[in-house]
Amino acid sequence: MPKRTRAGALTVLSLTGLVLGVTLAVQAGAAPAAPRFLSATDLPPHPSSAWTAGKVTDGVPDELLLCLEDALPGYDSRYRDFRTELETSARQLTIEVGTKAKAAALASRMNREIRTCADRLEQSDPELEATYKDYGKVAVEEGARVHGLHTEYAYGATDIRLLSVGRDDRTVTVVEWSQMGDFTSAPVKAFKKTTATAVNKLH
Repeated sequence: MPKRTRAGALTVLSLTGLVLGVTLAVQAGAAPAAPRFLSATDLPPHPSSAWTAGKVTDGVPDELLLCLEDALPGYDSRYRDFRTELETSARQLTIEVGTKAKAAALASRMNREIRTCADRLEQSDPELEATYKDYGKVAVEEGARVHGLHTEYAYGATDIRLLSVGRDDRTVTVVEWSQMGDFTSAPVKAFKKTTATAVNKLH
């Protein structure tokens, strides 16, 4: 092959490789990053036990079905469990949907389901007394709201849960903290900080 032809061929190959490399880089840069989850250190501090974080898993944790079962069918979701050495536990659920409008609708539905959860629980079990509290909004991204739910059975078992629903763009997240006790045991201020962290980590 003549030198000029060989040089021209090498130039074409170099340009082709350069264009391909730029295209792949653009495609890689355009791919949305997967939502990140809370870490153990993001949870409200426990007075006597460190938090440990489980693996991120496909599906829905059983604990969240208590209030949100009717709102979740049909969605691809992932979650992460958190535990202490005592009775305190937590979990985060994250769902990505197709549009911002769908995400906003899902977040609104979840908030409604949590607000009405206490009444539904009492109707389903005459041995159970449930009380709801609205702890208000958290100013983060497209917004978040914190709820409290206290349940007490006739035989004496009593539990307190804090739940939050937050949204960033097309992604909705739910965080739940729970332990034995009542509303006086709930670390509301720290949980609001955890909620803000959870939403900020979505993208």
